[in-house]
Amino acid sequence: MSIEYRPIKKVLIANRGEIAVRVIRACRELGVKSVAVYSVADKDSLHVQMADESICVGPPPGKDSYMNVPNVIMAAKQTQADAIHPGYGYLSENAAFAEACEVSGLTFIGAPPDAMNHMGDKAEARNFAKKARVPVIPGSNGPVTSESEALRQARKIGYPVLLKAVAGGGGKGIRLARDSEEFATNLRLAKTEAAASFGSAEIYIEKLVTDARHIEVQVMADAHGNVIHLGERDCSVQTPRRQKVVEEAPAISIDPKIRARMTECAIRLTKQVGYRGAGTIEFLYDHEGHFYFMEMNTRLQVEHCVTEALTDTDLVQMQLLVASGEKLPISQKDVTFKGHNIEVRITAEDPEQGLMPTSGIVSRVMFPGGPGIRVDSHIYSGYELPPYYDSLLAKLIVHAPTRQKAIDRMNRALIETSVDGVKTNLPLLRKIMQDPEYHEGSVNTDYLKRLLQPVEGV
Repeated sequence: MSIEYRPIKKVLIANRGEIAVRVIRACRELGVKSVAVYSVADKDSLHVQMADESICVGPPPGKDSYMNVPNVIMAAKQTQADAIHPGYGYLSENAAFAEACEVSGLTFIGAPPDAMNHMGDKAEARNFAKKARVPVIPGSNGPVTSESEALRQARKIGYPVLLKAVAGGGGKGIRLARDSEEFATNLRLAKTEAAASFGSAEIYIEKLVTDARHIEVQVMADAHGNVIHLGERDCSVQTPRRQKVVEEAPAISIDPKIRARMTECAIRLTKQVGYRGAGTIEFLYDHEGHFYFMEMNTRLQVEHCVTEALTDTDLVQMQLLVASGEKLPISQKDVTFKGHNIEVRITAEDPEQGLMPTSGIVSRVMFPGGPGIRVDSHIYSGYELPPYYDSLLAKLIVHAPTRQKAIDRMNRALIETSVDGVKTNLPLLRKIMQDPEYHEGSVNTDYLKRLLQPVEGV
């Protein structure tokens, strides 16, 4: 089969914040022009200042600007961009948007629409995983159609169970039922949140795997049938709402044979679904050494930077090359893993108020430097943080020869970091890096619950 080669000369970035800045930098190194889109609230944002061109796509709410498909497509046409990079969030996993790009003659720098549809439906994704011989968590074979059926499924699976939105993501549309008494109430809550967040109230049921870690494998595929993995990340440090806070690569205390099976499963599933581009296969890994498929993220992820540090690669540049029809620039044998790497997410959230989002003017910001430190951010001193968007302010990534040295380096980097004018989660990040349990590496997805207590402000 012949693969069409469509060289990319100008990329419109259908996103904002630090990921827009990240894509602009990748484009610049490849000699590709960049176009920033922005809402009225983001006219002074860093990505607007850095891009070669910029164009307004609507009022402040994301649904009216960054997720306004006609406006984004029109912006690409007006600026004569030939490709669109969706970043993550917003339109990045919207199959209809990807199809609209292709119909408009624009290259979509992301997954094929069919793959998004297959893996975006969590029940269908489980079936694909089974076909690829990937272990799945015990659960219903698809969405439950009635409350009585759901109760029967829950009894068959065994409590506690998770009620999860079929179209879910980002920790939304998930409720825990410990027994039949709270099942009905939480089923209604899950369906309501799923409908509000994703436009679908369909729910499926999954066994709760306790004392588990969240391990994910980064994959990259081209249109020529080549698929590679770039190692795994441990993303177990999460809020009770399943928002990731700290990521590490590689994951520690995993038997090499299990790691090999996990990465083999990730590649098999990527091939099974006919994937192209950057993607992530997410697993739960229990204390007995068993791993289970959770979902596939059909996009670049926030934590991609920690994998870039581990493998000394540029995943965004690879995305652009693959989207243009080129083969992957490296094969599996070329992928090497270096040292230990940790990423923390600095957010405009108040740990004293249950990590409630904050906004305001960043009166002063200072980021760290020195060997083995990378900062991805879109904020600057005097920047007004709009109240409409995600709370992520910056990602701080450190690289070192060993895990302990990486923790020491992250501690130093966090001491050097200050963000004045808005409340941030910096006190929480410092507490994690100084916590003996975190140093031991024995954390799981419930670890952060006990640490989410009022801490001293910066």
